[in-house]
Amino acid sequence: MTVRAARWSATHPWRAIGLWLLLVVVAVGLSVAVPKQQTKAKDTWTGQSGVAAQLIEQAGLGDRPSETVLLTATNGPLNKATATTAINQLRQKLTAIDAVGNVGQPVWAENGKAALLPIDLKGTADDAADNVDKLIAATAEVQQAHPELSINETGEASLNKGIWKRVGADLASAEKLSLPITFVLMLLAFGALIAAGIPVLLAFSAVGAAVGFYAPLSYLFPDGGSVANVVLLIGMAVGVDYSLFYLKREREERRRGRSTLDAVEIAAATSGHSVVVSGLAVIVSMAGLYVAQDATFSSMATATIVVVAVAVLGSLTVLPALLAKLGHRVDRPRVPLLWRLNRRIGPAGISRRILAPVLRFPRVALLVAVIGIGALGVPAMDMKTAPAGLDTLPQSIPEVRTMTALQEDFPSRGTSYTVVVKASSGAAAGLAKLESAAVKSGELVAVPGQKIRQAGDTAVLNLVSPHSESSAEAKNALTSLRTKLAPAALSSLPGATWAVGGEAASQSDYGQHQRDKLPYVIAFVLGLTLVMMAFTFRSLAIAVVTTLLNLASVAACFGVLSLVFQHTWAEGLLDFTSPGFVVSWIPLFLFVILVGLSMDYHVFVLGRIREGVVEGLSPRDAVRKGITESAGVVTSAAAVMVSVFAVFATLGMIEMKQMGVGLAVAVLIDATLVRIVMLPSIMVLLGRKAWWPNKLSAAQPAEPTRELVTV
Repeated sequence: MTVRAARWSATHPWRAIGLWLLLVVVAVGLSVAVPKQQTKAKDTWTGQSGVAAQLIEQAGLGDRPSETVLLTATNGPLNKATATTAINQLRQKLTAIDAVGNVGQPVWAENGKAALLPIDLKGTADDAADNVDKLIAATAEVQQAHPELSINETGEASLNKGIWKRVGADLASAEKLSLPITFVLMLLAFGALIAAGIPVLLAFSAVGAAVGFYAPLSYLFPDGGSVANVVLLIGMAVGVDYSLFYLKREREERRRGRSTLDAVEIAAATSGHSVVVSGLAVIVSMAGLYVAQDATFSSMATATIVVVAVAVLGSLTVLPALLAKLGHRVDRPRVPLLWRLNRRIGPAGISRRILAPVLRFPRVALLVAVIGIGALGVPAMDMKTAPAGLDTLPQSIPEVRTMTALQEDFPSRGTSYTVVVKASSGAAAGLAKLESAAVKSGELVAVPGQKIRQAGDTAVLNLVSPHSESSAEAKNALTSLRTKLAPAALSSLPGATWAVGGEAASQSDYGQHQRDKLPYVIAFVLGLTLVMMAFTFRSLAIAVVTTLLNLASVAACFGVLSLVFQHTWAEGLLDFTSPGFVVSWIPLFLFVILVGLSMDYHVFVLGRIREGVVEGLSPRDAVRKGITESAGVVTSAAAVMVSVFAVFATLGMIEMKQMGVGLAVAVLIDATLVRIVMLPSIMVLLGRKAWWPNKLSAAQPAEPTRELVTV
């Protein structure tokens, strides 16, 4: 299949190039014409908080979307007269906005340092997201008129807007950094401008096409907010790698005297086949995210599968067409210094020196590598995971700073819990009893002026912990509310169904849901990957070795994550404040991505070793030949991945930092310690048993020609 596709593209280059450009244009057109769908609140309901949200929705007791304006003095205590004037101006401007349902009375902080103005909005949370800009603009006008005050708005809609504005800025920064860095690495790998530019352009076009094709798919798998980040992250990595594998092999065959067409077809039969297997491995791994039964993960999986499929298609079609059309000109124009340096080092110049003692003393090398991986993986045993919250968001986001200050000055506006009960009678009385017991416990406080909301047989009560949602006190309050206070007050009600929800409870349930699903995801990904490798290489031993090596890389990655983000020593280096934990969705996501990406060049390396065994070389010589001939490609591919992932480690969002650090470290370890030390030492120790139960022919085959490859 890969040879036929390459031959058609190479013999009809303009048609192949034209069809690829048409594909990209159509995809970009789709992204413009089809509005991308976003996840709704109910898509993320899970656990007891999901039950609470459903009961509230059925009873029509949901809180209206709201915003809050916080007023503080720029210096010293708040002047009440000045603040009152500003509040009156705010009320006048805000009530004139159609989206505003009601502007409440101002609330003054007991410490005298702040005042707040509550605002109820019309419609749903989605309507609030569309109209919050008008409120922000009105607040900004009053702020300009009162420079002696600090007047800022916060709330769910404005906070989300500020977060996604920061995410967009981070994404733009990542694009600006990743493209030139990747191009420079390709220049180092090839020493020629055209050869360096082709993988970058194909990868970038694959990313653009994938974003467009995802737009209609978002109606089935709505975007949870991270699709653009994941498509850029994975698309640039695999897109460049697949082109790199193909291009390196084609240049290698031309240096051996092959014609351009023969070189393209041999590259298609070897590297092209590895690209297909690698792409399928990434797709299979990403499909494991569907097992998590999570809307955000499903959108990530769908987008990644699309970008990988497009990258594979490009490397098998338009890339052979470009290589056939350019011929030897692909190595032009040369960068003199880099070209000479590239030639002088030669293929696997550094890797050959590392590999020599590994092949000479495989047992010692394997033992040292296992000890090293084990040392890195030990901290993973103490990994703490928790949901992201206000404390993990960058304080550079104005709405985050405002919300933090609001909770400090108004403890009753802290971490909120919503208790809903449905009973044939006495629902409101039961909640009143619960409120009294909760306040007496000292863990929770009542919301000032709050009334229990009731509709039919359902009633709702809000309680607050004066601590941040990621604090131990807030977590203990939730546990106490669910296991002690609520059961004691509500279980005796006739036919009672009750649940504790709210944002903090929802985050806790979401993290627990992911922890519960993680074993199933691991089993799915490792099981399918093992079957796939056994089928590809007809070897159970290779499949088992691959699985063990993948687990080694993942263990090292998780260990480094724990060392970096659960402690403070790297805060200055990476510009973050340690939350003391890893965000709960990161381990599951990283596991799936790492297994897929590690297969990217693992298949390529094993394919070259297998070629040596088939040629009749001894296991040791086959390993030496396979590793040295693939080392240049693997090193370049790993360098691209590490650089792209490292860019994400520089971004402001803690999730992006953790994802970038985890992936960069894992790929670096995987491409060096695992693939240059552990894999060759294991293959040498196993010998021909590595290919069991397949018995590879040791006969020397004829040199591959275009006709032989066609067969």
